[in-house]
Amino acid sequence: MSPKPESPSKSGRSRLYLVEDHPVTREGFAQLLNYQPDLEVCGQAGSAAKALVGIDTTRPDLVIVDLSLAESSGLELIKDIKARHPRLPVLVLSTHDESLYAERALRAGARGYVMKQAPTSELMRAIRKVLAGQLWLSESMHTQLVHRHLHGTSAPKATSELDNLSDRELEVFQMIGNGLTTRRIATKLHLSVSTVETYRAHLKEKLRLANGMELVRRAVEWVNRQQK
Repeated sequence: MSPKPESPSKSGRSRLYLVEDHPVTREGFAQLLNYQPDLEVCGQAGSAAKALVGIDTTRPDLVIVDLSLAESSGLELIKDIKARHPRLPVLVLSTHDESLYAERALRAGARGYVMKQAPTSELMRAIRKVLAGQLWLSESMHTQLVHRHLHGTSAPKATSELDNLSDRELEVFQMIGNGLTTRRIATKLHLSVSTVETYRAHLKEKLRLANGMELVRRAVEWVNRQQK
C-alpha cells in the first residue's frame, strides 16, 4: 500500500485523477475541473492498468472513474484501487443507469455515483462531498436504496432480473450486447473461452432465456436502451 495521499496540494487545491477511455471527453473534463479554484487534475488515464500505475505515482485525493473502459470493467478497477489504497475515495461518473449500477459501485468501494447527464453543478457538489468524506447519490437513487433496504426491493420490473446478476455476469452481458464474440470477451477479460461459456449459461438461466439467440437479442436491446 502506498503512503497516504497528500492533501491538499501546495496550491491548496484538491488533486483529482481521471480515468476515462475517451480522450476528448477526458481532456474536456480536466479543463472544466482545473477552472475550479479548489480543484486540480494531477493525472489522467484511459485504461485500468495505466490508472493503477498513475495513482501510485501521483497519490491523488480523489479518483473519478468511468465504468466503461476499453480493456476492463470500471467496477473491477474500483475494487483494485480499494485493495491497494483503502483510504482513497473513488467517485463514479458514468452514462450507465444509476438504478442498476450505483449500488454495485458502492459495494465495489466507490463513495459516490454521478450520471454524466447530470448538471455540472451537481457533479461539482458530488466531488466536494466525497472529498469531505461523505457519500454522494442523487436524491432519487438515495430514496430507492433506502426503500430497498427497508422493504426488500424497489427495483423496477424492467431491471429487477439484471439486479440479480453478478458484476462479472453483467459485464459479460453488456459485451454480448455490444456485439463481442465469446472468444473476444474471453480475451478482453483474460478468461478462458469455457469460463465465458459458463457465464453465458448462467445468464440464460437467470434471465430465463431459451437459447443463445434470445440472449444476444436481449443484450442488444438492453445496450441500445442504455445508449439513448
